Amino acid sequence: MRLIPFVLAIVMAAPVAAQHANSAAGHDMGGPQETGQSAFAALAEIVTILQADPETDWERVDIDGLRRHLVDMDLLTQEAVVARTLRPEGARFEIRGTPRVLEAIRAMVPAHAPFFAAETGWDVVTEDLEDGVALSVDGDAAQIQDLVSLV
Repeated sequence: MRLIPFVLAIVMAAPVAAQHANSAAGHDMGGPQETGQSAFAALAEIVTILQADPETDWERVDIDGLRRHLVDMDLLTQEAVVARTLRPEGARFEIRGTPRVLEAIRAMVPAHAPFFAAETGWDVVTEDLEDGVALSVDGDAAQIQDLVSLV
């Protein structure tokens, strides 16, 4: 079962909301926000934002690191396999994949868990598995389980 898009959608809710807030505040560049392949479009948009900011310290910008992060996000979204278990407290996701996907899982899931917890107020814990990562989400069990059932 592929539930990673669900998990990422929840984890990424705040940045998306912030992006929409920026657009509403007059920062919309007009026209499509994403054209072509999504990682390329994200890189292009971020470079445009950095170029427009006179405070950008180009010595600290790591476009290749951002590209690697976007590749990991794509692998996690497209290739990871997730087994879910509903629990009285919420849900547990065991996320696995091929060796390269496993690298992305291990890089992304634990790194995003604290943001997920901060945005939702839920208890979010990761656990290394021999062949993947487990993500346990406890809190508003009814809401968590309703969201999981949509996927």
